[in-house]
Formats: sequence, structure tokens, C-alpha cells
Amino acid sequence: MPGSEQTWVARITPAAGHSVATLLGLPLGLDVWERQADALVVAAPDSRLLELERRRLAHVERWGTTAEYEAQLRSRSADAPDDS
Repeated sequence: MPGSEQTWVARITPAAGHSVATLLGLPLGLDVWERQADALVVAAPDSRLLELERRRLAHVERWGTTAEYEAQLRSRSADAPDDS
């Protein structure tokens, strides 16, 4: 789709003075894949991740686009030894 943004898989860690609950309460439309005690793993457009950084609400560690991330998982799964 022309003009559409890449969706990134990222680990977001709340900035000082904020919490995971704070991040979950923001109306940013984050697709939360995993909730950890001190961070969230999300899929989100870069504009939303940049907004978190701009507002100094969280540190964002981009792991890759969703396509790249899923390809890495498939590759790791194919390389894993069969436990049967």
C-alpha cells in the first residue's frame, strides 16, 4: 500500500518515572506481543515508536520489521534440533 509505514517489532522500556502500566494506558495503538516485568515487546509503526521517544516515555529498541523478525524466528525454528 503506497504511503504505508513499516511496522517494527521493538522492546520498549519505560523511562524513569513511568511504568509498564503507564505505557499500556497510552492511546498509541501498540500491538503488545509480550508483557515483561520491566518492558513490553510490541509491533508498531515507526511513527508511534518515535512518539514514545520524543515524549521521553520509553527507550525503544527496534528488533526489526515484522517481516524480518518473523523470518528470523522461522530460521531459528528450522535450525533447532528435533527433540523427538
